[in-house]
Amino acid sequence: MVYKSPIADFKYNLDMLGYNSFAESIDQFKDFDTETVISVVEQVAKFNEQEMVDSNKKADREGIVYIKDGKEGPEVKTPDYFKPLYQSVIESGYIGASNPTEYGGGGAPFAMGILNGEIGIASNMAFYMGPGLSQGAIKAILKKGNKELKDKYLPKMISGEWMGTMCLTEPQCGTDLGLIRSTATPEEDYYKLNGQKIWISFGEHDLTENIIHLVLARLPDAPEGIKGISLFLVPKRLDDNSRNPIFCGGLEHKLGIISSPTCVMNMDDARGWMIGEPNKGMEAMFLMMNDARLKVGLQGVAMSEIAYQNALDFAKNRRQMRSVVKDKQESDAKADNIIVHPDVRRMLMNVKSTTEAMRSLCIYTSMKIDLAEHHPDDSVRETAEDFAAIMTPIIKSYCSEKGFLNCSDSLQVLGGSGFTKEYPLEQYMRDVRIALIYEGTNGIQALDLVGRKLTMHKGRLLQNFQKEVQQFINENKDNENISTFIKALEAAVKEVMVSTMWLMQNGMQDPENALSSASDYLNLVALTSLTYMWARMAKFSDGKNEPQHKTKIKTGTYFIDKFIPELQMYSKKVQSGKSTLMEMEVEEF
Repeated sequence: MVYKSPIADFKYNLDMLGYNSFAESIDQFKDFDTETVISVVEQVAKFNEQEMVDSNKKADREGIVYIKDGKEGPEVKTPDYFKPLYQSVIESGYIGASNPTEYGGGGAPFAMGILNGEIGIASNMAFYMGPGLSQGAIKAILKKGNKELKDKYLPKMISGEWMGTMCLTEPQCGTDLGLIRSTATPEEDYYKLNGQKIWISFGEHDLTENIIHLVLARLPDAPEGIKGISLFLVPKRLDDNSRNPIFCGGLEHKLGIISSPTCVMNMDDARGWMIGEPNKGMEAMFLMMNDARLKVGLQGVAMSEIAYQNALDFAKNRRQMRSVVKDKQESDAKADNIIVHPDVRRMLMNVKSTTEAMRSLCIYTSMKIDLAEHHPDDSVRETAEDFAAIMTPIIKSYCSEKGFLNCSDSLQVLGGSGFTKEYPLEQYMRDVRIALIYEGTNGIQALDLVGRKLTMHKGRLLQNFQKEVQQFINENKDNENISTFIKALEAAVKEVMVSTMWLMQNGMQDPENALSSASDYLNLVALTSLTYMWARMAKFSDGKNEPQHKTKIKTGTYFIDKFIPELQMYSKKVQSGKSTLMEMEVEEF
């Protein structure tokens, strides 16, 4: 198993994206310049590389244990070494780094949390799902909770002493949350919650004494559908340390993320407290969900990176056949390392060129989120919020799917060895597969982009994105050194505009046209976004002779050559609409 945190690429991206100017524009981030951020991230990297990476494969083999008859009810036992590892994570400041100092956090930008997050996910994706989802719960309490709830729960959640969950899904409803049946009955100063939740990550475990569940449920007089859903904070333990009756009814047996407990949670008059306003739970839920969707996209990036590193290591050491170019053959060996073979390089370059662009997009979007939440200028906050809103479904969907495909390509580099448990690629592929499904399947992300984000504020979100990209094109169209990238970006913007117009015209006439083309449209905008990132990297590296910059130009040029042709493909697929898709009768399938 090979993993070295991509610190150099982190720093490259911060410099390329103008991070220092960004930090100086927000008072509370002025102490977090690039040098400071990288020094913190290096410590996180050191811990994870030395202690966490080895636990990943081991925990995947051992799994977790469901104890039906525990001392206070059903329990979930994680591997013994998870507890000291979790304490080390707490001590490293990983959990609270990007949270407000008011409640014990480090006050760092969300952008730093994204860098730390990639390292943690790559080191042990299943383990870090717990702390990662806890951040979404923290955000919802911060934004929607009253002062009493914030003061009581946030300090211990931000310190990592307590962990949080998201309890949304039920047996009869996944994405369609309007079908939720869980109930919340008001008492004197709390609510009694009853119902069942499923697929709750880290719903029960032994890493923290208390678990703070954020639960969607209905009040007795709630209207039907999503307009009748409220959000409640339901702790595992109450103030007197007694057990609140929200228990794990069993664990799911999964393809991957084996050491992450995925729980059925049963509530039987469990005590809870409302977060936000009655029947406005969806607003608070989306605070958690959008945070989680970005982290899921980051999982695709992180798993691409560690898969690539292991595939590259194998390719540099595995000898098979001869190079077709005689000068590249090693005369003192009977066969050459497989990295000399074009098809092996094709797979490695596919992974490398997409991973680096996706990383840039994730970091850039995290900076936009920081601007949206903290910048003093209203107009800056608005455009940054628009950018983050349109990129959230794109990052979640495209990065998770490409992450899975990149793990597949990396496994393929190893040939038969990749299909065995002796090497870690098969685990990475199993683990990251869930990223295409949870926090809203990728199809749902496409529907969100086409059905909501395109029409919000009369199309302002996409217009602002296009304006930013077009401004970059206009500023750099005379730079002959990066003309390949600028022309590719111009072509990408053109295809997006043409496909958007087709959707607006044909989708309004027949909604099935829009929904049939949604996934292809998302991939089209995603490729345009990655092309934008590569164009910015090309500009930053232009004229610089250091090896890192030369390699960036080569990698980016490969991306332009091999992935830009997909733009026309996706555009044509969008404009084919429902075509023959909806013509077959159900019984014909």
